[in-house]
Amino acid sequence: MSRRATLITAAAVTVAGLIAGLTYWLTQPSYDDIVKGCQTALTEQTAHHGKGRPDACKDVHDDDYNALVLHSVMDDLGWTDKDGRFSEDKMLDSVTDQP
Repeated sequence: MSRRATLITAAAVTVAGLIAGLTYWLTQPSYDDIVKGCQTALTEQTAHHGKGRPDACKDVHDDDYNALVLHSVMDDLGWTDKDGRFSEDKMLDSVTDQP
């Protein structure tokens, strides 16, 4: 094989590898997609009274997972407003209600 053919083959293999790597990287879900999937799984788990960390949350960082769990609990208790933000008034109303 001549030197020119070797260089062309090496360049073609390199370009094919770069295209394959880029395609693989672009098809992976983003961290935001993973977190949204985790939030959905936590909502479903809460509705079914499940326990533990769902499989959809295995790639979520611990701090983010803890925040998602806390938000899910506050939402389940009715302490969030229509926009999903914590409402101190709703929390105080639920705590001070007479049984």
